[in-house]
Amino acid sequence: MRFTRYYDDNGNTRIGEVTDGIVTPLEGITTIDATTGIDRLVSTARDEAGRFPLEERVLAPVAEPRRVVCVGLNYLTHVDETKRELPTYPVLFTKFASALIGAHEDIVLPPEAGQVDYEGELAVVIGRAGRRIPAKDAASHILGYSVANDVTMRDYQYKTHQWLQGKAWDNSTPLGPVVVTPDEVEIESQALTTTLNGEVVQSSSLDLLIFSISELISTVSEFTSLEPGDVILTGTPGGVGYRRDPQLFLEDGDKISVEVTGVGKIENRVVAETV
Repeated sequence: MRFTRYYDDNGNTRIGEVTDGIVTPLEGITTIDATTGIDRLVSTARDEAGRFPLEERVLAPVAEPRRVVCVGLNYLTHVDETKRELPTYPVLFTKFASALIGAHEDIVLPPEAGQVDYEGELAVVIGRAGRRIPAKDAASHILGYSVANDVTMRDYQYKTHQWLQGKAWDNSTPLGPVVVTPDEVEIESQALTTTLNGEVVQSSSLDLLIFSISELISTVSEFTSLEPGDVILTGTPGGVGYRRDPQLFLEDGDKISVEVTGVGKIENRVVAETV
């Protein structure tokens, strides 16, 4: 199954199931959060009369996750380009829910940051709560997969040794357009591609993750409970703009997309913030 979040004719947010590009509303469900795990989404009745095309009115599939956990340096190609050592434990950091935007909303360029970079990533959305989840059981806690762009303000990221101030800017992180359940896609067999103004800047198979999705869920759940609606961004492959020569950063008017085969594609315009 594929789920998305959207606003209806009255401006209210709702959750729908997507089939062949058509959204069918789920009756009574307005968001994916700690109250809407896998079982409720599957069993809820569908409003067949309210169907509409996916491209209309789509928002980020998860509105306010209690946790947005991100992973750095999780592809060898990215580790190599940063000239860092291969991590022996996942490099983890967080974002705030206010950073998330929809699959087609504008990425906002803040006037304070001059080195705004792209990072195409696979996102994992949790669908069943758990703490200290063994890696062998992690798959049963996944609601599904989505696509993200971990847009990063490099000049802020490297002000200190921790990265929060470069990763958590408001309205900076596209997510969507859908959440695809694991039974729909063999995720390790898929590929990720980031395209900037028509040029491919990142390309990788998802089976090249250093720490697997199951390992990430197990590691994160050691120190915090995971709940339905929580999001894990699994890391970006090589090709980021900061490590290119010459460097390549997002500018006002750019168009950037991230696609994961079998999951979906986010496409966003880059717009300078007016303050």
